[in-house]
Amino acid sequence: MTSLQALPAVRFTIPEFLASVLAPRPAVAVFDCDGTLWSGDAGYGFMVWSMESGLVSRNASDWLDSRYRLYRTGDVSEAAMCGEMVQVYAGLREAELRKATAEYFHKEIEPQIFPEMRQLIEQLRAGGTEIWAVSSTNNWLIEEGVRDFGIPAERVIAARVVVKSGIITSELVDVPTDEGKALALKRVGLDSPDAVFGNSVHDAAMLAIAKRAYPVNATPALLQISADKSWPVFYPESELRDLK
Repeated sequence: MTSLQALPAVRFTIPEFLASVLAPRPAVAVFDCDGTLWSGDAGYGFMVWSMESGLVSRNASDWLDSRYRLYRTGDVSEAAMCGEMVQVYAGLREAELRKATAEYFHKEIEPQIFPEMRQLIEQLRAGGTEIWAVSSTNNWLIEEGVRDFGIPAERVIAARVVVKSGIITSELVDVPTDEGKALALKRVGLDSPDAVFGNSVHDAAMLAIAKRAYPVNATPALLQISADKSWPVFYPESELRDLK
């Protein structure tokens, strides 16, 4: 558990955070999702849910579980694990998976959305800001999750595989994590977004290319980077209570 004493010297209050983001009237804002827009890891949660619900086969479930154990010990990389968490759905109809991610998100994740982040995005949209979402979680879950934030699917950059004739394949298109997030943004012409928001070390590369970086609900590793780079951090009220 991170203590308040370990936080960087500058920590935004809610009014300070909103003012800092909104006052410059950013043309483009980019948001990580898990841990930034909502609490927890929706990608991991959906993986467990899909195994327990029988969405994927027992063999696939056992394989993915073993891979995740290796990931936890550092024997499987972040990028490899995030890719495999999408590839495991190969053979399913995309319509079926979209239905499953919608059911999971609205039941398990929607109640964990940070009200402060919902308010911020509403105000950004009202001011004409173009908003993007970048995540290493599968695109079906992220597209469903950010729809209520008013972020269209064409502005979602997420872990993705090729879909042929409505059937999910194992052919990876993108796994945006770490440097891959910054590279993915550059591929769509966002070399230096006005504002970028992220919560973990895996967001550090895209935070670094922003004109203004906003660590939100920062993990210990990102806290250290934030201190080194003098990035003020913001904690939603629900998460701040857990830090005391």
